[in-house]
Parts: sequence; structure tokens; C-alpha cells
Amino acid sequence: MTTPYEFRKANQMDVESIWRILQQAIERRRLDGSEQWQDGYPNPEVVEKDISKDHGYLLLDGDKVVAYAAIMVNNEPAYDTIIGKWLTTGSDFLVLHRVAVENNYLGQGIAKLIFNKAEKMACHKGIHSIRVDTNFDNQPMLHLMNKLGYTYCGEVFLRSGSRKAFEKVLSSQK
Repeated sequence: MTTPYEFRKANQMDVESIWRILQQAIERRRLDGSEQWQDGYPNPEVVEKDISKDHGYLLLDGDKVVAYAAIMVNNEPAYDTIIGKWLTTGSDFLVLHRVAVENNYLGQGIAKLIFNKAEKMACHKGIHSIRVDTNFDNQPMLHLMNKLGYTYCGEVFLRSGSRKAFEKVLSSQK
């Protein structure tokens, strides 16, 4: 996908735009009948923490924030205990959390673009694995995991209960 979109780290000035996008995503999950993100998480404090730890990333269309994701290396303690088996062990992995797209940009491949950017970031860092979890009833993310070649590895447990865990092993050619 050739795109004019810019991918960059988020900063404190982006919190309001990020929170607006996350609120839209929270409402979409509710309308879909999903239990994901219906418990006060994520919230503005989570976004501020992402940014302060250099985990927040944006996709921009010009100066408009159109998507958000928290991307970190080896930073998900819940992944240490999986009912199932990760594809890789003992090596670094990238984690994506809180992937959200602005309502007016849905259906345009924006989430896929974020994952592609994350894959390139991982390979640039010499990391060849990306791990993701999602709720059992988050159909859009489950569809995306399948479409992007992520493998279902089992269940992990986060604050809101059991989540489906996925991993993708990357080639070094990204």
C-alpha cells in the first residue's frame, strides 16, 4: 500500500487526539457486543503512560491523527504464562497493544498499515517476532490476525480475563 501516511512516536500534545480515537474504538466494541475495553480501560492515564515510556505510536494523514498503537519490546508480563505455546522462545519480540483507528478511516487498511510499520520496526531492531492478544469476541482484530498471517498460540490472562494470543515470525527481509 503506497501511502502519504506518517508513522511516528506520540507525544503529550497528542493525548487528546489519541483518547478521541480510543473512545471511538471502545464504542465500536460495545456496539459489536464485545466485552473488550468495556471496563474503564484503556483510559487517558494509560495513554499518558504509553507516551512517557516511549510506547505510543501514531499514524497521521497530514496533521490528522488517524490511528494509535502502543508498541513495545518484550514488555508484556502476561505473555510469560500462556495456555498453549508461543512459536518462538528465548528471543526478543515486539508487542502491539491498544490498536485503534479513527472512525472515518475504517475499512481503508489502516490497521494493516500499522502492523506493517511495526513489522518493519521489529526487523530494523533485529527482532523477528510480534505477539498480540485480543478478546475472544473482537471479530475485526481476529479477522486481521488471520489476514496478516498471525498464528493462534493459545490463551493469556490479562486484567479482564482470558485473551487469544497470536504470534507472527518475521523474515529479515521486511
